[in-house]
Amino acid sequence: MEKQKISENTPLTEVLKIPGATEVLLRNNFPCIMCPLAFFEIGTMKLGDVIKAYNLDAEKIIKELNQLIEQEEKKQE
Repeated sequence: MEKQKISENTPLTEVLKIPGATEVLLRNNFPCIMCPLAFFEIGTMKLGDVIKAYNLDAEKIIKELNQLIEQEEKKQE
């Protein structure tokens, strides 16, 4: 069964469940993943909210996250 793909509307809580997602976000200058206050905001924010606020490359980040999902799916086949 194929997992749901990541989009700008995906909650950060769901993004962070993907193995390797934290590394992808940090590599793409995604702020505050390790910040203590981020814990409170992650539950309410969507991926696109942060991407827009910090003018990050949405297409690149989403592509890399979806590639992680595809890799996980291949491992499970």
